[in-house]
Amino acid sequence: MKLGFLTSYSEERVKFAKDAGFNCLELNAGPGSSLDASTSDDELSRVKDTLDAHGIAVSSLACYFNHLEEGHEEERAAYFGKLIEMAPRLGCNVIATMSGATAQSRESGKLDDSIAAFQKTFEPHAQKAEDNGVKIAFENWPGGHPWPLFINIAISPGAWDMMFDAVPSPALGLEYDPSHLARLNIDYIAPIKRFAARIHHVHAKDTTIKTDVLNNVGYTGQGWWHYSIPSRGVVDWNAFFAELQAIGYSGGVVIEHEDPDFDGENFDAGLHLGQKFLSQFVK
Repeated sequence: MKLGFLTSYSEERVKFAKDAGFNCLELNAGPGSSLDASTSDDELSRVKDTLDAHGIAVSSLACYFNHLEEGHEEERAAYFGKLIEMAPRLGCNVIATMSGATAQSRESGKLDDSIAAFQKTFEPHAQKAEDNGVKIAFENWPGGHPWPLFINIAISPGAWDMMFDAVPSPALGLEYDPSHLARLNIDYIAPIKRFAARIHHVHAKDTTIKTDVLNNVGYTGQGWWHYSIPSRGVVDWNAFFAELQAIGYSGGVVIEHEDPDFDGENFDAGLHLGQKFLSQFVK
């Protein structure tokens, strides 16, 4: 396994990663990022040289948009296809993304109302990924509060079953984030074994649950949870990494830093804390 964090590309962040003891990065590659599908071959070569000089691998490219948003399907399919071709030039074989959700799903609240559109979109992406030696990893983010279907249906084991039944390609899998499952009160350990072959990337993020607030406002209320740096929430990281090791996972483990207690000028202090804690598991 390699340990890193999610960030936009810059030489400064690459240097910080090395100095802080990380050995990989997940790089934002959505439209308009400092590194995106329009980046030239020459610039990609310069980026790769900078990464190599600091001993930093790219564990994943991250492109988190709604593939199934009506009226944008073709442009986003073309963009994502370019990322699939681009990733290997950075020595990267994983692209993290959202599955998408249709307007019908957002209106009905039913995940399966997006499956036909998901199949139509991701069958060609899966084939292209296979052809380029790339894996597609769906982030299991459940949306806003408590979890409206903004851009993603890949939020639970039941949804994953529907998705992988619709498009069984081994190129499709998960960017497995235990914080989201913990927030939804879903067992975040048991699915690791069941979806072992589908875990292509891992987000290391915790969830802090304020039980006193939850008991006062209920699940649909606000202020009872927030994402946090690993070790500061409810996730049992010993059990989590024991299960990852049991399935032989060897990919990237990346901190997705969304801890409000370490924002602004304290942001990097959160990354240092996460690196110190996670390094005991990621050798």
